[in-house]
Amino acid sequence: MTLEQLRIFVAVAEREHVTKAAEALHLTQSAASAAVSALETRYGAKLFDRVGRRIALTEAGRLFLTEARAVLARAAAAETVLADLASLKRGRLALGASQTVGSYWLPPLMQRFRTAYPGVALTLAIGNTETIAALVRDGAADLGVVEGAVDDPTLSVAPVAKDDLALVVGRAHPWTDGRRVGRADLAAARWVLREPGSGTRAILEQAFASAGLSLGDREIALELPSNEACRAAVEAGAGATVLSTLVAAPSLASGALVAVPYPLPGRSFFALRRVERYETQAERAFLALLADPEGAAS
Repeated sequence: MTLEQLRIFVAVAEREHVTKAAEALHLTQSAASAAVSALETRYGAKLFDRVGRRIALTEAGRLFLTEARAVLARAAAAETVLADLASLKRGRLALGASQTVGSYWLPPLMQRFRTAYPGVALTLAIGNTETIAALVRDGAADLGVVEGAVDDPTLSVAPVAKDDLALVVGRAHPWTDGRRVGRADLAAARWVLREPGSGTRAILEQAFASAGLSLGDREIALELPSNEACRAAVEAGAGATVLSTLVAAPSLASGALVAVPYPLPGRSFFALRRVERYETQAERAFLALLADPEGAAS
């Protein structure tokens, strides 16, 4: 069994398609098929079933995928340690960020880092807070930056920035008449929400709990997978939501959204890293930039 065979197997498993995996790895379709067949033949295990024109993992394949990813993560970590000996002249840094962070706050900092350390390649995966914590925990991301609280003993969690949130509605919503929004208004409103696991949704859940309400008992007009989708739905009149001011700023400026005065819990952005992992120079430099955006990487 070789690392190359594992890489091919993981690529095929993630795409459920041999040809697409081969294209992603810049291999021929026959080379990708041969690598998977070699694994199945060598160990006498069927890893994929053919379903119509696609393939699907067998139970053995699903179990093996977890182990294959872990082996590749360890190999990447070993490579990183060796690359780190060359200081910050070369290397890679895999980042993960929750949606508000990854779409609005982090990209300018990534550009500053790349300007300071052009030899270090940066990649970014975006998901909700739970997803990013899992990527860091499993070694698929070196560092994560999220807007939701994370309680995981395998991860170090450090605040790196503050984020303001706003209760927002569309311009035709009744709450734009200047009323003081209270508990009864929250209970009666229609809501547009991010999915469970989102840091933004967690803030709204905290606000409801402070008012003695449960979000689960309210009328949920839409549950959407991104901040941009929530913003567009609220602009169209679907209901009310809570958004980071980073997300809402353009719509507030244009008048498409209106901020409703209501006390919301504050929140921080948190940097995540696996506790026992080797901390590379690139990770240290990036964390220093997060902690002091104006002073680091200059």
